[in-house]
Amino acid sequence: MSVEKGYDLWKMELRDPVPSVAVRIDAGGASLRPSADGKTLFIAGSKMRKIDVGSDKSTAITASATMTLDHAAEREAMFDEVYLSEREMFYNKNMHGIDWEAMTKAYRKFLPHINNNYDFATMLSELLGELNVSHTGSGFRGTDANAITDRTSRLGLLYDMEYAGKGLKVAEIIVGGPFDNASTRMRNGMIITKINGEELGDDIDATTALNNLAGKKTLVEVSDPATGATFEEVVKPISVGDENELLYRRWVKQRAEDVKRWSNGRLGYVHIASMSDDSFRPMYSDLLGKYNECEGAVIDIRWNGGGRMHEDIEILLSGEKYLTQEVRGDAICDMPSRRYNKPTIMLIAEPCYSNAHGTPWVYKNRGIGRLVGMPVPGTMTSVNWVTLQDPSLYFGIPVVGYKMSNGQYLENAQLEPDVKVVNAPEDIVKGEDAQLHRAVEELLKEIDANKK
Repeated sequence: MSVEKGYDLWKMELRDPVPSVAVRIDAGGASLRPSADGKTLFIAGSKMRKIDVGSDKSTAITASATMTLDHAAEREAMFDEVYLSEREMFYNKNMHGIDWEAMTKAYRKFLPHINNNYDFATMLSELLGELNVSHTGSGFRGTDANAITDRTSRLGLLYDMEYAGKGLKVAEIIVGGPFDNASTRMRNGMIITKINGEELGDDIDATTALNNLAGKKTLVEVSDPATGATFEEVVKPISVGDENELLYRRWVKQRAEDVKRWSNGRLGYVHIASMSDDSFRPMYSDLLGKYNECEGAVIDIRWNGGGRMHEDIEILLSGEKYLTQEVRGDAICDMPSRRYNKPTIMLIAEPCYSNAHGTPWVYKNRGIGRLVGMPVPGTMTSVNWVTLQDPSLYFGIPVVGYKMSNGQYLENAQLEPDVKVVNAPEDIVKGEDAQLHRAVEELLKEIDANKK
């Protein structure tokens, strides 16, 4: 129990439940194990002690040990673990028709020539790739003592890429970024000329001037070409990850506005970033809240990396109206009220992975709605990620397959959209989204046809 500086060992009589300190450990945490005869307790943590159970007397234990590790032999043992684990746990007993014994024998010959874990992980990935399956491979989580730890910060701005002068010409202030506040004088078209007194030019660019400044007060000098005025503001830059999140929200907002405009407010729009609770809850809230009065909704799962939500999404989107609640002749709610009862259409694309393959498959094959976009590779398995004896190494075992009624697995079964639409790069850079536009058109046609 921790009361003062750290954790100590306390005792309490069962008939007189007043706790008291038995042994002062003052450690951040420790494990407690008895001896074979039960007369001694051993405490192991940042400090080691042994306690005589009868007298509560404790004695410090000191120990030191060294281990000589044969890295080559350890890599061979880890290779064997990968070989045996895949053989015994791979979701398909025939291992996709691969002769696993012969394949591992062919790769084992490389072991004597590998002297580091980075190359070892690469070799394991090559071996596992022979199984032609998703959710596997190997990786190295080691750190390099000489690795660069610098992090470039961001100001939450988009810049005019055609501007050729010195400094950075602001094209847009990103909502939620450092300059998105009521007191700023920053406006689109203004030019950032200095950061912390350093002039931006040929020798100093923004990545250099903003190095390691996330969360720190930073002086930014701005020039207004319209008036010729120059002013300074103090802001706290944000990390690249934080700015990417703001840009994602901006992207979703733009798509929602496009759907509203193209459908004249008849349709709602939600994007599911991952098959997880963090994405499901906003979708649930928007469909049954913000878009409750709309006639239908576009469900966008493009660039979704997976998770496990196909059953939840199926249940949510497969509602069929059976009652209407009314108050004095006014309809106030359709039932079921906790499932979406209106028509939907789903957007898919090539990067959809794992459950972002399984979810649209369920959506299509359960007859919930149609798919618009590009084909999705068959990557529907569930995985165990295993840390090897050396914890800087890991590998994946696809342990669960999903079998269709025809006896085939979803893995490696490409999912085709009902309406195939390509988002051409030359259109994307202009801010156009042909897939989304087509999805709106198709869903409106479906809704209008059902009214006839």
